[in-house]
Amino acid sequence: QDAEVVRTRDPQLLAQCDVVVDVGGEYDPERHRYDHHQRSFTQSMRSLRPDKPWTTKLSSAGLVYCHFGSQILAGLLGQPEDGPVVTALYDKV
Repeated sequence: QDAEVVRTRDPQLLAQCDVVVDVGGEYDPERHRYDHHQRSFTQSMRSLRPDKPWTTKLSSAGLVYCHFGSQILAGLLGQPEDGPVVTALYDKV
């Protein structure tokens, strides 16, 4: 809610950010880095969540959805994150 959005490709500024999406050349969910532009990047929903069937290579938005989609939907719907309603909607989106 109180996040500051910074648009930059400056590595020094990116290093100071809590979350970096679609820039920085790094996918590291433990450090909240969600870029897909590396030549070595091949992650799909299935490779990150084996319970899901989709094998299309993820974009940065797809990475964010993969990691946070269920949590966000659960909060919006007031439903448990692992409940059938959230699971069904997550799979449809």
